[in-house]
Amino acid sequence: MSTVDLQREPAWQAADLGRPLPDSPHAVSMALPRWQDVVGYEEKCPEVIDRLRNGYPRFVVHPLVQQVARELGDGRPCLPFPSARVARECVAFIERNGGKATALPPQRGLHAVAINEAGTVALRAFWQHTGLIVSSRQAEAWLAGRDDLAEAVAVRQSLRRQLAGFYDCAEDDVFLAPTGMAAQFEALHAVAARRPGRRTAQLGFPYVDTFKLQQKFGAGGHLLHDLDRIAEDLEVLAHSEPLAACFAEIPGNPLLGSADLRRITPILRRHGVPLIADDVVATPFNVNLNGHADLIATSLTKYVVGTCDAMGGAVICNPRSPYHAELKATVRARHEELLWGSDAQVLDAQAAGFPERMGRHNANGLRIAERLRAHPAVERVWYPRWEFSEVYEAVRRPGGGWGSLITFLPKNAETTSPRIYDLMAVCKGPSLGTVFTLACPFTLLAHYTELDWAESCGVSRHLIRLSVGLEDPDDLWRRLETALAAGIADSPNA
Repeated sequence: MSTVDLQREPAWQAADLGRPLPDSPHAVSMALPRWQDVVGYEEKCPEVIDRLRNGYPRFVVHPLVQQVARELGDGRPCLPFPSARVARECVAFIERNGGKATALPPQRGLHAVAINEAGTVALRAFWQHTGLIVSSRQAEAWLAGRDDLAEAVAVRQSLRRQLAGFYDCAEDDVFLAPTGMAAQFEALHAVAARRPGRRTAQLGFPYVDTFKLQQKFGAGGHLLHDLDRIAEDLEVLAHSEPLAACFAEIPGNPLLGSADLRRITPILRRHGVPLIADDVVATPFNVNLNGHADLIATSLTKYVVGTCDAMGGAVICNPRSPYHAELKATVRARHEELLWGSDAQVLDAQAAGFPERMGRHNANGLRIAERLRAHPAVERVWYPRWEFSEVYEAVRRPGGGWGSLITFLPKNAETTSPRIYDLMAVCKGPSLGTVFTLACPFTLLAHYTELDWAESCGVSRHLIRLSVGLEDPDDLWRRLETALAAGIADSPNA
């Protein structure tokens, strides 16, 4: 089934559990159609896990990658990595965390790390948090005895050229990565080299792995989650200790608010602290961060590819940054071309249509957000048009919009959210930015082991996040409204 089919015939019912989204051997999402399926996935219940044919590749090791691992490990538990340097860093991380690890001899370009039982958790943490993974396409080629594409260098160059156009920078300011988290990892290394041993700060509620990266692979991270007082908190923190950098998502996920860069940037400049920005939710089509960010670490897996069947990331060295020459030299010195050629080929082809698609995403997202906001079954809607709107407007491009990621909380959410989610006739699973609408109970998926902590930061466990696709918005709204109406009907206060 193609992505176009998923717009018309979404995978949303119980029988769809575990189905790849889209129906491709390289799909990066999978169907979790019921609330209880998400809980079962997080609790590793066999009745859910055994149905999965794939998953988000940093969290669920792809079957083709598992096959490569079996061949490389020759009976030893291991995972493959795309370079010797990455394998060495993985071994070091595992051993710092009490496990035993061995980098196995390379075989046809892949470098496996084998572990004892005590190293299992750390191996999977390295794979998940750093994003320095072997893609399903690379695994497929390795198993078939194929090398990378003959035109891989040219394809990556074309992709960098397109990204440079989106970010108003030179082509050599763009450094490609195998995933968005790998881009974050490389940015973290760059700022850590500038101020070794210094901690970083996260400005706003974090995407889970971005903050874990700072905690586990940096010198530690401070969390400043209250956007209403973030400039004041940052000023106090910056005076108390020299920071290596600050990380910020513009806007944040899932509450779609943004730290006020107009107030934050002068503080950071005074203290010589770089800002690493994540623009995945807004995209460079909608926001211009060149007046504030020193590095942009972004995922190409989401809106740039759109089809949910390729992974990729990029670090953008902002030429307008006062640290441009220094940071770019550090990134370049460490950089390896780890984005597999056939993944880059998909990303490059899809990037050509990204601006046109993003305009349509913006229009559909705003239309659905406005209707959700007016619906009697909905307690609250989070969307950049209204969340810290002046802050977002300060970086919004002329002609840019507010994206298509929406989070909402139904009324009487403890009882109605699961029912509404189950009845939503849209695809349901992890990821965002897809041409087909994709929903998930975000807090459960991202913070299942720390739900009380998330709620202490204002992020309810009952939220539903909606990545609006390119369906006809009236047809999509009819499907959503049917689920919301059922939520009202089943509510104890109806």
